[in-house]
Amino acid sequence: MDLTLYQLNISGLTVTTVMIALFFWILRRSDRRSEMGWWMNGWLANVAALVITSAFWYFQPPAAFFGTVFTLYLAAKLLYVWWLGRGALEFAGERPRLMDARTMVPVIAAICVPCLVLLTTRDRLGLVSQAAIAAGFALVAASLWQSRQSGTTWLAIAFAQRALLSAVETAAYAVNVAGESTRIEPAFSVPANAVLQAHYSLGIGSEWLLAMGMVIAVAARTQRDLHAANAQMMSAQSDLRRLVDRDPLTGLANRRALPELFRAVQPDGAVLIFFDLNDFKKINDEHGHQAGDECLARFAAALTQCFRPTDAVIRYGGDEFLVVASGVSDTGAYERTDAVRSKVGVGSGAALPIKFAVGLARLQPGGNPDDALREADEAMYRAKRKRAPVKARIEPGVAKLPLG
Repeated sequence: MDLTLYQLNISGLTVTTVMIALFFWILRRSDRRSEMGWWMNGWLANVAALVITSAFWYFQPPAAFFGTVFTLYLAAKLLYVWWLGRGALEFAGERPRLMDARTMVPVIAAICVPCLVLLTTRDRLGLVSQAAIAAGFALVAASLWQSRQSGTTWLAIAFAQRALLSAVETAAYAVNVAGESTRIEPAFSVPANAVLQAHYSLGIGSEWLLAMGMVIAVAARTQRDLHAANAQMMSAQSDLRRLVDRDPLTGLANRRALPELFRAVQPDGAVLIFFDLNDFKKINDEHGHQAGDECLARFAAALTQCFRPTDAVIRYGGDEFLVVASGVSDTGAYERTDAVRSKVGVGSGAALPIKFAVGLARLQPGGNPDDALREADEAMYRAKRKRAPVKARIEPGVAKLPLG
């Protein structure tokens, strides 16, 4: 009856471990980070250890083969500890040289070779293997806890609980090993045997908790990476939007920025000042397009200098410019326009004089920006037809226009 129970328990634990290893194998195919490879190999090593255990319980080899079978099991468990621990430290951004193959392979060999002779009983095997798991996982848990990297807290808890279970089992096996040569009091032997009888059931739960800790850590890191990628994407979109909304020649915003600008000034109103350069085609024809570009850049600079930093200066298109000024009086708008004329109206050196027509209109609080813009444009064209600056009649904007 005890043999059948052991066989059923080890079969259940083996199936559980195979499922976990299969899950990490699938996860590895979609996540190529280095720690996923270590974890997949670690769980496969644990599967190998449990396959050896299953074969032992089902086929019951002669005692002469115990040392070999037990050592193979121990080697697989040591690989399981090494690879899972190395993957966890890789996850935390650490790459300790002591866990490289050049160090760990000789260490595992040094442990396993004498065990070919020393591991003659299951209790001795349990003592050595569980002590190795407890020590290895405890060190990994402590390192993860100290790293304080995103997601490592859950991983540290997962390794710590597995180390704790192995430490309890180590104590239970130690009681039985000590009882091989001395008589152990029932106060010690009975609890130890109870722990060992529950070993496989506890092991299934512990392995699932360990796997869940890894999955939660990966999910937390993935969420962090997604947030970072989303922030970078939003920043890139914002930069691209700024580039699209910016005129490359003058450095001013272009007309694509108007909807957002009008939404900002509509509640309180603003003055719209429309500029159009006179005879700009003639400048291009007689002096070349480079001279025309220099005039546009110089005019944009004059607008920026003569108006307030809070006023929006926009290259509306071609040789047309628009200033949207909030909280400025009509007189203030005229004065700033005259300052622009004084700055660019007279050429000096290679700089050509720039003449322009201007039209003004007021966007009343809650008014229609399109109507105010059209009114300023029409006032500018009236001035252009007269070939002289004309101050447009300032009238309230009309019906409200939702800009949503």
